[in-house]
Amino acid sequence: SVAHHPSIPSGRCARLALAHLDMTPLRGNMSVVKALYVLFLFPLSVNAQQMLKMGAGGVRGGALPGEPRLSEERMVFQTSYGDIEFGFYPDVAPVTVQHILRLGRLGAYNSNHFFRVDRGFVAQVADVVGGRSLPMDSRQQQEGVKTVPAEFSDVRHVRGVLSMGRWDDPNSGTSSFSVLLGNAPHLDHQYTVFGRVTAGWELLARLETLETKREGMFVMPRERITIHSTYVVDALSEAGDAGCVQELSASKMRVVQLNNELQRTRQARFP
Repeated sequence: SVAHHPSIPSGRCARLALAHLDMTPLRGNMSVVKALYVLFLFPLSVNAQQMLKMGAGGVRGGALPGEPRLSEERMVFQTSYGDIEFGFYPDVAPVTVQHILRLGRLGAYNSNHFFRVDRGFVAQVADVVGGRSLPMDSRQQQEGVKTVPAEFSDVRHVRGVLSMGRWDDPNSGTSSFSVLLGNAPHLDHQYTVFGRVTAGWELLARLETLETKREGMFVMPRERITIHSTYVVDALSEAGDAGCVQELSASKMRVVQLNNELQRTRQARFP
């Protein structure tokens, strides 16, 4: 047996972690035994502890007027300029929400970036296929090339909502999406709204201060805004499990961080 470490979920929380934790990022990289050992014995990074302060499900700033139901899942991007948390509208765009959450759980957005920052309009995440600096595994590749159908609704394009990117074909969305930096009514009923920012509004404000350049129709940041890691927080089903959310969230983040470190090491040693 091992001595208890402050970052190890203990007792009931440890059992919940094993039941709810998605270990897929580490499969094929190390044995499950090693993965669990590293996961529960490594101390939390400062960034992980800061992330926990954002909370697992609280909505910052209150609900939008007439807002649809927000799902219990939250997806968090840790970027080079700060962290941001997203909530989703499964009743409005169920296929899109399921697809984006699947990409998040697979770590497909890790090492991707915001390729576009148009002040007062949108900050847009690049497609994971071609946008990442790290190679993709087969599951990420398979999900990343999938397209989702248009799920247009009456939800308005206002600051903070998430809007699916696409080509001319309304059913051509893959993994790129925009975070609205302002109201854009001309996009209503033309693009799929599938969620909104629930925490990390300060990141949006910071992005709008960055120096940009214009390339064709896009306004792009001069410096790369990297998404270092991604994790999805799932609300635990049992009412008494709420106290374990922070420990479970930290464990999920550690899996993502370890996977990123491993991929970088492999890339450096085996180019």
